[in-house]
Formats: sequence, structure tokens, C-alpha cells
Amino acid sequence: MNAPGRPGPPGPARVRLATLGGMDYVSALVPPFVMAAFFIALVVTIVKSQGGSNKSKEDAAVDAVIARAEAARQQQN
Repeated sequence: MNAPGRPGPPGPARVRLATLGGMDYVSALVPPFVMAAFFIALVVTIVKSQGGSNKSKEDAAVDAVIARAEAARQQQN
């Protein structure tokens, strides 16, 4: 144990990153970049899934559901 007021032995060398007010730049920037990457991937996936050869099948399925819902509503009246 060290005497009061005397520093202990030096610890292992630490790699210091550039900081701004004690916050690591890397730690501050990684989450927004990860979220942006996932958001871009989501938008690309949505855009690619629109249209194409299955568009008419999807439209027909939606039209059938709407027709069933309207028929059920008319039967209630």
C-alpha cells in the first residue's frame, strides 16, 4: 500500500482517442452512423420491394380484402 500523497506505480499504457470535453469522438459518432446505415438499408429494401412482377398479385389481394370488407358492411345494413 502506498503512503498518503505518494503516487502508486504507473498503470498500463492507455491509448487515448481525441476527446471533446471528456467524450470520445468515436463513441459519440458510432451510434448515429449505425442508425443511419440501418435506415438507409430499410429505405432501400422498401423501395426495391415496390412494384415488380408481384405488384399485380399484391394489388389483387388488397382489392379482394377491401371488397370483402365492403360486402360485410353492406350485409350489416
